Amino acid sequence: MNFGFSYVGLIFLMMLMVPNLVWVKNQPKDYEEYAVNENKILLILERTGEVLVSCVVLIFKDFNINNKSIWLIWLIVAFLLMILYEVFWIRYFRSEKTMMDFYSSILGIPVAGATIPVMAFMLLAVYGRNILLVISVMILGIGHIGIHLMHRKEVLNT
Repeated sequence: MNFGFSYVGLIFLMMLMVPNLVWVKNQPKDYEEYAVNENKILLILERTGEVLVSCVVLIFKDFNINNKSIWLIWLIVAFLLMILYEVFWIRYFRSEKTMMDFYSSILGIPVAGATIPVMAFMLLAVYGRNILLVISVMILGIGHIGIHLMHRKEVLNT
């Protein structure tokens, strides 16, 4: 692991954060009714994972593009997943913005808004061969995907 700024990490974080900032003004109808029921342990894991991932991805230059030959495939696939994440958001922002729209799947990936970025950051961790990012993404994934799956289950049961 090599300390140093990661411009790739910054690009990934921007691709993650910009749609989420727009979402704040475009939340699904009735979202607050579901948010109050979130599992507190999953919420702690999600928040902890968000902070860890954001920090780790920026402070290690392992994620920057270099001549790792075959390893570059991991970065390319991670980036393609982030593009798919942007497609998810475009689809959501064009929808009626219901809870089912927000927790929808894309290309068979369940709760795509939560699952895709977790997958992308995990592949980025593999590319950078950075165990700290692997652990951080696992913490984030358990909390973030867990919360989204619980909300989706609640929506389906109503």
